[in-house]
Amino acid sequence: MQACSSRRRRAGDAEASRSMGASENAADPENDSVSSMRVIAQDPSELTQHALRRARQAVRCLPFRRGFYRLLEESAQSSKELASRPDWRVNTSQRLGAGDTETLLIWLIQLGVLRREVDGQGLTERVRITPLGRDVLADWPEVIPAADPLSRVMHWCRRRRPRW
Repeated sequence: MQACSSRRRRAGDAEASRSMGASENAADPENDSVSSMRVIAQDPSELTQHALRRARQAVRCLPFRRGFYRLLEESAQSSKELASRPDWRVNTSQRLGAGDTETLLIWLIQLGVLRREVDGQGLTERVRITPLGRDVLADWPEVIPAADPLSRVMHWCRRRRPRW
């Protein structure tokens, strides 16, 4: 009984230190083995730079033009509103339906470039630019440059096979 509770306590301590970002080498006396657990915390600025690089790559690979993002900076829009606009050539490089637009908007939300607008009753179907999105777009005030083929392949892999 005592051995069981001490094993549970060690497991709980290991889980607690893992969640806090600690690094520990522990010996298991019952198995005579050394288990090493290492959690490496990243610098927040590294995470921000990684998010910016990933978002820049996505913005360059998606069919949205700078006019699309300007429209979202001015006012929140839904995928239906964006797909039904008569000036779609200003906003996208190809005609997109509401479903395709929504799929791309969700991807940009996952990357942190866009966010859902909130009203008094909760989230709406409309989206807005986030501060990260504004940082990404600050590099391209007029035209978003097209991505090279390698960036497009990497973006496709990241989007379709995120854990690949």
